Amino acid sequence: MLTQLSTVKARLAIAEADTQFDALLTSFIQAASTIFDAATGRRLARGEDLIHEFTAHLTEICVGCYPVESVSLFEVKSNDLIGWVLADPPDYLVRHDCVISLPHPLGTVNQQARVIYTGGYVLPGSTPAPGQTPLPADLEHAAVEQVAGWFLHRDKTGLVRNWPSGGVYQQFIQTPLLPAVEAILKRYERWTL
Repeated sequence: MLTQLSTVKARLAIAEADTQFDALLTSFIQAASTIFDAATGRRLARGEDLIHEFTAHLTEICVGCYPVESVSLFEVKSNDLIGWVLADPPDYLVRHDCVISLPHPLGTVNQQARVIYTGGYVLPGSTPAPGQTPLPADLEHAAVEQVAGWFLHRDKTGLVRNWPSGGVYQQFIQTPLLPAVEAILKRYERWTL
């Protein structure tokens, strides 16, 4: 998850001992994590032995989870009968922590290739080892603010207009993310070529 329950509870001024909303807040944190991945077109959480498939004639591979920490191997498949075959390890270059550049294609346009690698951000609550990248503070802050926004307006879900008797007319934006959160996520969108 992109933030910890204790961080969200502190933001909302909910005592750590008060567990009344823990399940709800945890589900909001999980939802924010999933939505952030979808909005950025990538997986943000660190993963090991991740598989990214691509057409074998490509030399610029934009993986789905970065920053890339290490590359384990490349494989090529010409047909399903033979399956995946280990490719000769090319002299690759990881550019901008997210694009794996090959000096030559691993195969043809009719072949499938894949790379096995480790990448992504170490999430809050875990200590990054050398060579690993922690989740940027602005992404965690965006997750905290989004969860807080959902929590504070949980009784108005689906509400388009509210005009209580003698009260102020309110109309809420029909967007799943706060505008400030969307602006932060824009900076972390996955590269495409």
